[in-house]
Amino acid sequence: MKSDDTTLALAAAGGDAGAFARLMERQYDRFFRLCFRLTGSRTEAEDLTQDICAALPAKLRSFNGDASFTTWAYRICVNAAHDRRRRAATHARAASGWGDWEINRRAADAQAEEALDWLTQAMATLSEDLRDTLALVLDDVTHAQAGDILGISEGTVSWRISQAKKHLATLRQEDTA
Repeated sequence: MKSDDTTLALAAAGGDAGAFARLMERQYDRFFRLCFRLTGSRTEAEDLTQDICAALPAKLRSFNGDASFTTWAYRICVNAAHDRRRRAATHARAASGWGDWEINRRAADAQAEEALDWLTQAMATLSEDLRDTLALVLDDVTHAQAGDILGISEGTVSWRISQAKKHLATLRQEDTA
C-alpha cells in the first residue's frame, strides 16, 4: 500500500518509526537537491540535509497536515539554510581580525627573538665584569642585590650598567649603519 507524504508525516509525528523511515526514503533526495540549490555546495548541502533529517522527528510534532508535507518540509529546509548562513556570518564577524592579530603577534615574537639574539651576541663582546653585572640586572635583580652577589657596591653596579649600555648603543649604531 502506497501512503501519501501527509499521512506518513502524521503517523511519524505520532511516533511511528516505520512511517518516518518511509518518509525519509521518499524525501531525502528532494531535501538534498533543495539544500544544494540553497547552499551551492555539495558538502554544505550534505551537512544541512543531515541536520534537517536529525531535527525532523522533533519538528514533526508541530506538523498538523493543514499544508502539504512538501510545502511544510521545504519551509524547514529554507529556515535551516538561513540559520546556517546567519551562524556562518556571525562566526566570520567574530573571527574577523584574528588572522591579522595572529600575524602581528608572530611578527612581534620574531622581532623580540631577533632582539634577544642580537643582545646575546652583543653581550659576548662585553668584558666579564660588565657582562655579569648586566646579566643579573636583566634578570630583574636590583642593583643592591647585584652588588651583594658580585661583592661590589651598588654604585659600581650602576656604573657598570651605564658602561654596558654605552657599549651596546655603539654596537647597535654600527649594526644599523
